[in-house]
Amino acid sequence: MSRYQSTELTIWSRLFLLATFFAVLLPLSAHSTERANYKNWDEVIAAAKGGTVNWFMWGGADNINQYVSEYIGGALKQRYDITLKRIGINDTAEAVNAVLGEKQAGVNDDGSVDLIWINGGNFRTMKQGNLLFCGYHDLLPNNQLVNWQDQSIANDFGLAVDECEVPWNRAQFAFAYDSARTKNPPESIPALIEWAQKNPGEFTYPAATDFNGSVFIRHVFYHAAGGPSSLLGDFDQQKFDAIAPKAWAILNDMKPYLWREGKTYPNSIANLAQLFANREVALYFDYDPAIFGINVENGIFPETTRSFVLEDGTIGNTNYVAIPYNSPNKAAAMVTANFLLSFDAQFEKAKTNVWGAAPAIDIDRLTEDQRNLFAKLPRHPSVIAPSVLSAKALPELHPDWISAIEKGWQYNVAK
Repeated sequence: MSRYQSTELTIWSRLFLLATFFAVLLPLSAHSTERANYKNWDEVIAAAKGGTVNWFMWGGADNINQYVSEYIGGALKQRYDITLKRIGINDTAEAVNAVLGEKQAGVNDDGSVDLIWINGGNFRTMKQGNLLFCGYHDLLPNNQLVNWQDQSIANDFGLAVDECEVPWNRAQFAFAYDSARTKNPPESIPALIEWAQKNPGEFTYPAATDFNGSVFIRHVFYHAAGGPSSLLGDFDQQKFDAIAPKAWAILNDMKPYLWREGKTYPNSIANLAQLFANREVALYFDYDPAIFGINVENGIFPETTRSFVLEDGTIGNTNYVAIPYNSPNKAAAMVTANFLLSFDAQFEKAKTNVWGAAPAIDIDRLTEDQRNLFAKLPRHPSVIAPSVLSAKALPELHPDWISAIEKGWQYNVAK
C-alpha cells in the first residue's frame, strides 16, 4: 500500500458488509463476459475512440495530479482520441461507495466511475461484491511487460488479482541511515534485533496505528513465521496462534533497548522522521524510499543519508487501476490501463522531477535501449536503486492478517 491508500484498511470491513449485502439482494451481472465482445486489441481501440474515462483517484499530490492530467491525459487524447477526466478524491472508499450505491440503485450499465486507483481492502470489497470488470488482461498488449510470477503483483494484499485490476505503480519498504554516523547498519531482521541490543536507544518504530509501524511489525512476524509463504491467503487463526507469541516475544525482548526503553512509541512516521533528523535515533524507514532524497533536498535529513533493503527482504505492494463492472466506457478504460503499463508512461513516471515512482513493469522485459534509458535516470544518492529494492520484495498479507497482527501488537506489546 502506498501512503496515498493507507486509510483503506480502516474501512474495508464496513464496505465488505455492504458489498456482500448488495451481492445477495441484487442479481449478478456476468461482468467478465463483456470481455468476449472484443476479439482483439484493434476492436478495443476502435470502440474506445471518442470515449471519456472518469478516473477516480487520490488527489493529494500536485505532481501526481499533473502527471495524470497533463501527461497521461494528453497522450490519450492525442493517440486515441480519449478524454481523461481525473476525479480527485480524499479516500478511495469514496469511489467504491459510488459504485456500491449505483449497484443498489440498479445502475448496472451506465455508472459514473470508469477507473479507480485502488489496492488492499478496497479491492477486496469490490472483488467479493462482484463490482469489477475482469478477465481482459490478455487483450492488453502491454500486459506482457508485467511479471505475474511476482507474488507481490499477482496478489493484492494476499488476494489474487485474477485479471480484475492492472498494476501501475509499486511501493516497497526500505531503511535509511546516516553513513557519517552508522558505518554498518543491520541488514536483516535478526541482525537488526542484535544491533538494537548493542546500540540501546538508537532504534524505534511507530505504533501499529501508523501504517509504516504496522509494516515493520509484519516484518518481525514474517521472521517469526520463517518467511511469508505460509501466511499468504485467507486468515488462519490456528497459524496466527502458533506464530504470534514468537513475534510478541521478539518485540517485547527488544523494548528495553528501544528509544525511551520502549515505554512509548512514535505516533506516526513523521515523528520517526523527526527523531532521525534530530539524531535521536540512528535508523529510519519508509514505504516510499523517494522520501529519503526529498528530505535531504529539503534540509531535513543530512546529505550523508543512505538507504538499503534487508537481505531477507522487505514488504512491497502494488497500486493498481480497476474498472468497475458498470462502467459505460470499458474499452476506453482498458486503453488507459494499457497505456499506464507502457514504457513511455512508466518511464515518465520514474523521472525524479515528475514523481520518482518505481515501475510496475518488469524492466528486463523491455528492449535494450529502453532498459538503458531506465538505467540512466538520475537517482538521488540517498535513494536505493529500484532494481536492488525490487529484487528483495516480499508479498503483503490479506487484510484480515494485518488486522489481527495490529490488534495483537496493541494488546501483547504496547500494553
